[in-house]
Amino acid sequence: MRYVALIDGKKGAYGVVVPDLPGCTSQGKTIDAAYRNAIEAIRLWVEDALADGEKIPQPRSMAEVVADRETRNERNAGAVLVMVPLVRDVGRPKKANVSLDEGTLAAIDDEARAHGLTRSAFIASAALEKIRRGT
Repeated sequence: MRYVALIDGKKGAYGVVVPDLPGCTSQGKTIDAAYRNAIEAIRLWVEDALADGEKIPQPRSMAEVVADRETRNERNAGAVLVMVPLVRDVGRPKKANVSLDEGTLAAIDDEARAHGLTRSAFIASAALEKIRRGT
């Protein structure tokens, strides 16, 4: 699940607003930091809402957010739109089969051992790191 967010500001001070999650905001010194912080802000917003027994709003599509008059005004003032993933740790492992090149798998296993992790934990942490970087 991904939410559209607006990032605006200037060098050293960027703010993030997630229109579909009322009150969900974040900030950062760089655009990249603001993006990473927005991932955390969305996660916390969702956790708080669920703890309060609230229903989580479904994200609107990029086209729907672009068509929104308030969003259009923000964009005209210089805000940019980004897609921010909802990354939740629900505490339940789920088995998944993946196919990897044998050499890649050997390198993953070596690195996992070097970091004191299982293969699964290493792959999960690498994937989350990539998601949080937005690349």
